[in-house]
Amino acid sequence: MDGIYPDGPGPGDGGGLLPFAPPRTLLIACGALAREVVTLIRLNGWTHMTIECLPASWHNTPQRIPEAVRARIRRKRALYDRIFVLYGDCGTGGALDRVLVEEGVERLPGPHCYAFFSGVDRFVAEADADPACFYLTDYLVRHFDRIIITGLGLDRHPELLGDYFGNYTGLVYLAQTDDAGLRARAEAAAARLGLEYRHRQTGYGELESFLVSAG
Repeated sequence: MDGIYPDGPGPGDGGGLLPFAPPRTLLIACGALAREVVTLIRLNGWTHMTIECLPASWHNTPQRIPEAVRARIRRKRALYDRIFVLYGDCGTGGALDRVLVEEGVERLPGPHCYAFFSGVDRFVAEADADPACFYLTDYLVRHFDRIIITGLGLDRHPELLGDYFGNYTGLVYLAQTDDAGLRARAEAAAARLGLEYRHRQTGYGELESFLVSAG
């Protein structure tokens, strides 16, 4: 019977059935998703799920991601019943997907976190309609100064602002949480970059639905 397993005598013998133990599941995730994944695990009581994160900074060197994911899969495979990868393509140019096909592991759909938070189809349609938008998520709002300002050298060379952002017209904050403090910081980030501010509440989007189906 689906979802249960017999323990001791079967129903015809006067025994009972116990709930099926969920498979031990490893989630190999981008560090930029750690807070969201931990929150979803806690809220849903997915005690059979374990998350291990690779550095979010590797988005700046995406060529490192595929083989690092492969190494983590191989190192951990014997310890878990299932493994899922919580990355988009993330700039690997299809290399991550080739690794995952070879290893027989599934990942989140979509090219990057903006897409699966928004819903891939909706994001693609909106990006095609208005391609001059720069996007932030909760993670990027929290770490805006470190990743954008310091990471791009704008703290040392503010004259580069136009080179980096001159072709953008708007900043869209794709919010996972309803947090007034983060909204204020996102609006300040837009002003700092000279972009029109827009806010859209996405929640956890397809990250949540993917984990629900995996659970």
